[in-house]
Order: sequence, then C-alpha cells, then structure tokens
Amino acid sequence: MGMALNNNNRPVFLDLTRIHLPVTAVLSIAHRLAGVLLFLFIPLSIYLLQRSLRDAQGFQSVVATLGHPGWRALLIMLIWAFAHHLFAGLRFLLLDIEVGVDRDRSRHSAWLVIIAGIAMTLFASVCLV
Repeated sequence: MGMALNNNNRPVFLDLTRIHLPVTAVLSIAHRLAGVLLFLFIPLSIYLLQRSLRDAQGFQSVVATLGHPGWRALLIMLIWAFAHHLFAGLRFLLLDIEVGVDRDRSRHSAWLVIIAGIAMTLFASVCLV
C-alpha cells in the first residue's frame, strides 16, 4: 500500500533575473525607495541648511561642499527622489479618486511619471552647473 508522495509543496527556486515586473510595480517600488531616501536625508539637509544660514563663511563652506563631484551626485539623486516621489504621489492621489485606473491609462501614467522624474532631474542637474 505505498502511496506516492505529492511533491507539489516543495520550495521553488525563483530566478529573480527572469521575473519581469509591470511598469506600475516598478513605479510603486521606486516611489517607496524615493520616500525612504528623502526621509533618511532629512537630518543631513537640516544640518546643511543650518550651517549655510549661520554666517557667510558657513554658506561658502556648504557651497564648496556641494560642489564636490560626490556630493553633487548625491544631490542629483535626492533631486530625482523628490521629483519622482512628487509625481508618483500625485498619480496615486488621482488613482485614489478613480482617475486613470484602467490598465492602459495606468501604464501610460506610470511611464509619464518615470519620464517626468528623469526630465526634472536632468533639468535641475543642468541648472546646478
């Protein structure tokens, strides 16, 4: 009376390189990542603002610090985080009031948010030069 064991409950190896998320999922993950980045950099932003407002030498020090390529890259990343979080947040608010909830409009608005965030970042980084 040997019963065959059902092996359908065994763990499955997921190859993460083969999983293709829809653009709306990528947008949602990026929105959360941008929010975390913005939150984590609040103390540094407050410190730099306080230092720049102390006196003229403090302002020049902050300007010199932000002129360094590493700090400039960090600033550009924060600009992207702010722009992306803003545009994705507006999109999510529109989805909450049932605007653009069908599949095609949702995909198009997700692409629009991604493109707008990148465009705003490029514009701001050109203005930083």
